[in-house]
Amino acid sequence: MFCRYFCFFSLCVLLPTQRSCSLGHPAGPHSSTSSTSLPGFENLTVGYNKYLRPYFGGELVQIAMSLDVASISSISESDMDYTATIYLRQRWTDPRLVFHGNKSFTLDARLVELLWVPDTYIVESKRSFLHEVTVGNRLIRLFSNGTILYALRITTTVACNMDLSKYPMDTQTCRLQLESWGYDENDVTFMWLRGNDSVHGIEKLRLSQYTVEHYYTLVSKSQQETGSYPRLILQFELKRNVLYFILETYVPSTLLVMLSWVSFWITLDSVPARTCIGVTTVLSMTTLMIGSRSSLSKTNCFIKAIDVYLGICFSFIFGALVEYAVAHYSSSQKCAAKASQEGPAKELTKETEEVNINNILNSSITSYKGKISFTSIEISSDNLNCSDLTMKTHEKIKCVLRNKMHRIMGYFTIQNPGNVDHYSKLLFPLFFMLVNVFYWAYYLYL
Repeated sequence: MFCRYFCFFSLCVLLPTQRSCSLGHPAGPHSSTSSTSLPGFENLTVGYNKYLRPYFGGELVQIAMSLDVASISSISESDMDYTATIYLRQRWTDPRLVFHGNKSFTLDARLVELLWVPDTYIVESKRSFLHEVTVGNRLIRLFSNGTILYALRITTTVACNMDLSKYPMDTQTCRLQLESWGYDENDVTFMWLRGNDSVHGIEKLRLSQYTVEHYYTLVSKSQQETGSYPRLILQFELKRNVLYFILETYVPSTLLVMLSWVSFWITLDSVPARTCIGVTTVLSMTTLMIGSRSSLSKTNCFIKAIDVYLGICFSFIFGALVEYAVAHYSSSQKCAAKASQEGPAKELTKETEEVNINNILNSSITSYKGKISFTSIEISSDNLNCSDLTMKTHEKIKCVLRNKMHRIMGYFTIQNPGNVDHYSKLLFPLFFMLVNVFYWAYYLYL
């Protein structure tokens, strides 16, 4: 029993001595060189307080940043945000960690818990996480002059305010903003390490619907109730690739409009054929409009460019269906009027075959006189109704309005229903081309 206690006491005395020798004190003839190049971490952190920033109570801490954009995995118009994976690198100088030599050493990432680090956060971030496979994706590198490099691999979902009024010919401007949470501009200052060259990888991104056109860096300040805080901004522009929408929506809707014009070359008597074309194109256009809006169900409050074009196409298709209804109605009215005029003429022909020539002459003269007298009476009665001084004022007004309405209706009466299709063959394509010219000029160049 005594031997066991003696061995345990010997280990307790010897182990701390060996540990202190390995962390900075010379333990042999060749230890002086290693002590100047690789200091013991415990020696550096003697009296180190991680809760106080460098130069506490004195000058500002300058934090230089750079980042690599590894990927932008998704851009959501419905939620108005984007998800990106970035490598964020921060550099600052802490004079409490200066050691002799001119080398840099990479430390275990878990040692970050023993050091002061900036309280940087991503502005307008909805969700963010630090990658932990296979270990926490963090890097700590210590330089001899006390400079610390702290790198992180972060995936974040950041809000991006989008203007979808020109969708899908729009260009969106999104931002990635880095700001100090608790230290204001009296304690720390943020700066980009090399200006625009501090950002890498964004120009090499290949996105499904967008192309990164421009990006630039900014240095700003955030004025809040608790003070003014330093902020770094990466701003980039995303231009949407419109080719997909041209093939998916614009071309089919244009072809449906052109299909509705086929009915103009079909005769008015072919009711089933023209009705089938009109109803089919209207239903197909309705399905296309519902499909285009279902992909952006949460942004239906916007009147987008694609909605305007689909509305134009639907109006032309519906107009072609209404055109046939008007032409067919006018044709039916004309046929009915023609049939009513031919009926009495046929009956009169049958009666004249049964009577002699004298009766025909007598009846013709009598009917002719009767018509002349009836017409003269009717004309005089019209003149009497509208110009008689003994008539009441409201009756005169009614008579004048009735005559004017008959004249106006005569102007809009279609004398030849076949001309409706004839003019539609020219006017519908012409107006559709003019509307397309104004549409594309406005949304592409204005």
